[in-house]
Amino acid sequence: MDYTYILKEDTTFKDLIRALDQFGCGFLAIIDEERYLTGIITDGDIRRAILNGTSDIHEIINKKPACFSASAPKSEAINYLRSIHRRQLPLLDEENKLVEVLILDAIQFASYPNKVVIMAGGLGSRLGSLTQSTPKPMLPVGNKPMLQHLIEGFIEHGFRNFILCVNHLSEVIEDYFGDGSQMGINISYTREEKKLGTAGALGLIKENIEAPVFVINADILTSVNYVHFLDFHIDSKAIASMCIKEDSYQIPYATISTDDQGNIMDISEKPLQTFWVNAGIYILSPEAINMIPKNQYYDMPSLFEECIKENLKVAGFKMSDYWLDIGQKEDYYRANEKLGSNDK
Repeated sequence: MDYTYILKEDTTFKDLIRALDQFGCGFLAIIDEERYLTGIITDGDIRRAILNGTSDIHEIINKKPACFSASAPKSEAINYLRSIHRRQLPLLDEENKLVEVLILDAIQFASYPNKVVIMAGGLGSRLGSLTQSTPKPMLPVGNKPMLQHLIEGFIEHGFRNFILCVNHLSEVIEDYFGDGSQMGINISYTREEKKLGTAGALGLIKENIEAPVFVINADILTSVNYVHFLDFHIDSKAIASMCIKEDSYQIPYATISTDDQGNIMDISEKPLQTFWVNAGIYILSPEAINMIPKNQYYDMPSLFEECIKENLKVAGFKMSDYWLDIGQKEDYYRANEKLGSNDK
């Protein structure tokens, strides 16, 4: 639904009330013929107008509403919407034209059956003393564990069913999240008695898998749109999909190109090499999960390599969203600098 209304010279107070009633969400984005946003109006504006005894629509319309960039990650827009305690938010393009209206109620009630498997059993040894008594996924970023940030990102996109693969200090994670009911979600656990790798732990899942499953490492903070990733996986007809992110490395020397006779053909001074890296976020169809050997170490790249060897389609979802793999202490401190202030 568009939730927009084009204001005309003959638009009346009753016209706006009728339009608000038609959409049923108590909100209208007022635009012109070219979709430039001129203001918003809500049920509250109408009530205040009636109480103040005015029907002048130009006085009633809020001409300076809170807005957000349509190109920003949706999770950031949702966080902003919640921070200002509103339910609707106009999203604008670079020219300040309305792209869509973000309705928090619609997001909160969206629900997908796909399970989200979070690999939360890592030792976090590279983080040293930080993980002696606290499992890596439970390290605080801002005022909540990084694992909670990850789970809430999925919740915001409509995913409610989680499986946490745990090992090191698992009781800390289980005591904190329980069965997920306090967050309005379902959480179950699988416990690794030995290290099984990023794919091997999936062999411990006893629940019936009938739809594509998300698999993600617990030490990742990201604003990727999980619904877009799922749509990509389904549209690609892939058995397995991987989020990939562009990275670069500057070679600290000049590189030399020669021909077969040793003649120098080109010199490039400290070139920048760009490449795509595995972001640690996957979607696996049930057929891919069935390929995973039981009770043995098996990592995710091995599964993708096996699929390729069997001529099964695997796909790479190119993401440009915020992404941070918290593998080192400096990464953890950077995460708190980036996200910590948002929760205070």
